[in-house]
Amino acid sequence: MTEQNQKQMGTTLWGIADQLRGAMNADDFRDYMLSFLFLRYLSDNYEAAAKKELGTDFPDSREQPGTTPLQLWYNNNPGDSAEFEKQMRLKVHYVIQPQYLWGSIAEMARTQDGELLHTLQKAFDYIENESFASTFQGLFSEINLSSEKLGKHYTDRNAKLCTIITKIAEGLAGFSTDSDTLGDAYEYLIGQFAAGSGKKAGEFYTPQQISSILSAIVTLDSQEPSSGKKKYLISVLDFACGSGSLLLNVRKKMGQYGIGKIYGQESNITTYNLARMNMLLHGVKDSEFEIFHGDTLLNDWEMLREANPAKKKHFDAVVANPPFSYRWELTDALGDDVRFKNYGLAPKSAADFAFLLHGFQYLAKEGTMAIILPHGVLFRGGVEERIRTKLLKDGHIDTVIGLPANLFFSTGIPVCILVLKKCKKPDDVLFINASEHFEKGKRQNRLRQDDIDKIVETYQFRTEEERYSRRVSMDEIESNGYNLNISRYISTATAEEEIDLTAVHADLVNLEERIVHATNKHNQFLQELGLNLLPVGKQGAATD
Repeated sequence: MTEQNQKQMGTTLWGIADQLRGAMNADDFRDYMLSFLFLRYLSDNYEAAAKKELGTDFPDSREQPGTTPLQLWYNNNPGDSAEFEKQMRLKVHYVIQPQYLWGSIAEMARTQDGELLHTLQKAFDYIENESFASTFQGLFSEINLSSEKLGKHYTDRNAKLCTIITKIAEGLAGFSTDSDTLGDAYEYLIGQFAAGSGKKAGEFYTPQQISSILSAIVTLDSQEPSSGKKKYLISVLDFACGSGSLLLNVRKKMGQYGIGKIYGQESNITTYNLARMNMLLHGVKDSEFEIFHGDTLLNDWEMLREANPAKKKHFDAVVANPPFSYRWELTDALGDDVRFKNYGLAPKSAADFAFLLHGFQYLAKEGTMAIILPHGVLFRGGVEERIRTKLLKDGHIDTVIGLPANLFFSTGIPVCILVLKKCKKPDDVLFINASEHFEKGKRQNRLRQDDIDKIVETYQFRTEEERYSRRVSMDEIESNGYNLNISRYISTATAEEEIDLTAVHADLVNLEERIVHATNKHNQFLQELGLNLLPVGKQGAATD
């Protein structure tokens, strides 16, 4: 499917969402819409695998209109279903019984079946608890089909669901529904819902342009970025993964077989479910990713708390867009935490450095970390200054990239990207001031492809350009008190043009002469025409 058709599919689905949600909050409707899209994907994937498994025994749905092929097979082979499901668990890692497939649900919706809501709830429960894949557990936990937001009474809710599902089925009918296409449509919808969510969008969405920069940086060779992209990443981590778009961007850069496993962590249960759906919709197998629901700052992911150095988990690439200046609770236990004890605890009012140190703790020696943070981390004093100073003295901060303001749905403030490494070759810090390179938009500014490429290439080849990028020695940074404010190192001021006073004076004299000549000529015309008007230049005479 072409990129244009993929966008058209996303636009079609968004049009349906915008039309049908009515007075419902966009965030609430998002969860219904995306869950139905995910059910469509699971069903299509399952039916394709079933057709391959059953071969010539897979029936033609035209034999009995309104019934899915798999339902026909179950009806005709009641004694063979258990063995068939066993094989499907081995091959696709999950099972969906025929009555819960999207085709069956969509047919119930089309015919306004009064049992649709009950059947859909049973379908969600079955997929979560009995389909076998552990990835599905709790996947639909935030979808409340009994919510009065859908309607006050059961019949109202059932009718609303019938309308929504029918419209989605009609909207998808003209498009291919392979994993890439549905995945792109899913991403498009997440972006559209984020645009309408204001500050809440920051909880689950990183704009694609910024994701592209981070993913390009961490997939380049860490020691010699100029040599190009790494051939393989064993693992990549996003410890505040939201809907998973950053992780998927890294996977896209590396290719399907370029990453061993994707790891993500998310504290918001709804967003955690979005991320798992997003992975599967993009064709990432359940064995190829692990998303953990838990608090990053408390480090409650047991896998990361391994005490044995030989078994300790480290990642070839770490990317993150954590919540900006997040308030967190400081405890004595955190003071002794391995992540912070050599640096100190970030202040209660801003956990930015706590997030950074968490990710840095689990970065592999030859890995690269790229994190989005507010500009304050570059210059704030107190404990943040001490943390920043130690990171600089230890040679871990590689690059500072300043981005334009108003790129995010959640905030208008300008942000920066910090690139960190445990072992970096250059003994300087590269500063990139990209704050003036963007396209202005009505609601959000956006980075153009040329802007993105310029940032990545400047990082890759460590090039210097007046008013844009500069390599700064540690001596100069030390002389500035380890303050990383970009304006201290890259001047964006334009020199005022020198004024030649002699030339300006000559121009004024010439202009005065031309005025006198034009005035005299005008007055001469008035006299020749016999007009009784005061000559130009004499209008004030009557009042003198």
